Amino acid sequence: MRFIDQTEIFVKAGKGGDGMVAFRREKYVPAGGPAGGNGGRGGSVILQASTHLQTLLDFKYNHQFIAEDGKRGGPKNLTGASGQDRLIEVPCGTAIYDADTMNLLGDLTIDEQTLTVAQGGKGGLGNKHFLSNRNRAPEHALPGLPGEEYRLRLELKLLAEVGIIGLPNAGKSTLISVLSAARPKIADYPFTTLIPNLGVVPRATGDGTVFADIPGLIEGAHAGVGLGHDFLRHVERTRLLLHLVDATTDHPEQDYQIIQQELSAYGQGLQHRPQLVVLNKIDAMDSDQLHQRQAHLEQISGGPVYLISAVAQQGLDVLLQKVWGMLDQLSDERADSPLSILDSPILRET
Repeated sequence: MRFIDQTEIFVKAGKGGDGMVAFRREKYVPAGGPAGGNGGRGGSVILQASTHLQTLLDFKYNHQFIAEDGKRGGPKNLTGASGQDRLIEVPCGTAIYDADTMNLLGDLTIDEQTLTVAQGGKGGLGNKHFLSNRNRAPEHALPGLPGEEYRLRLELKLLAEVGIIGLPNAGKSTLISVLSAARPKIADYPFTTLIPNLGVVPRATGDGTVFADIPGLIEGAHAGVGLGHDFLRHVERTRLLLHLVDATTDHPEQDYQIIQQELSAYGQGLQHRPQLVVLNKIDAMDSDQLHQRQAHLEQISGGPVYLISAVAQQGLDVLLQKVWGMLDQLSDERADSPLSILDSPILRET
């Protein structure tokens, strides 16, 4: 399955049905009067989040979505049938933007959440609405109004609580494959991982936490260098970052600072996201040199640096205990804080 996380689509709601000009023709009613019904409402275009989708691949070849028009009003004051709404399923985590203004219209993060992106046109009034003392037999009706139409930009941002970041070959894919059932491609050359990988890491309580391996971060990623610019958006939803640093490189502190600079340059508050710094591949290092690098990195990062080997599965229990503790702490802080407008996943809900 190809991973597509950005696309543009065109949506057009249905036109309202025209009002009708008609008069009553009934026995024993000598002056029946106007009886033209209103037109039906045009169908709307609605996006709905679904857990059954993981990519925007369905939109690669189908870019246009048009709802049904409303039906014309009928005689005997009958209102025309409304047009059928067009329901479009998107993966959970899809943000919807106006492609022309790039204004955020909504953000669908929960299964079956909906967002109306194009409102159907109202039906036109039939001639019965124009009856007055001065005009006892109106012979005109109104046409239906056109439906809204927009070009939309869809961006999928993965829903993961923990994001694993770091330079290529830091061991991110190996770590997520060891902690979860995910099986990403692993090799000893840079940019092996070309798409974000998700894995569910089980907890002792029986539930699981979603980890995401974010590929392709290198110096200049925020400006489009490498693959990182395409995938930094997936870090936006994470609550905690695991910053993996290769302990075997010549200058691990420089590797750490490169990623920190990219997070800061990208914006969206990523530089302030809670972070655990982890030195990986400790099984390939001399003990004295390893602890020297650990101390240096702790001085630069201003916090503890955890030592692990994803391949040898060393230090993982200690790291996970710290991850669970931080996630629980963040959950408690969020529960105590007042609800803000940023907590609402939908800006324009049906």
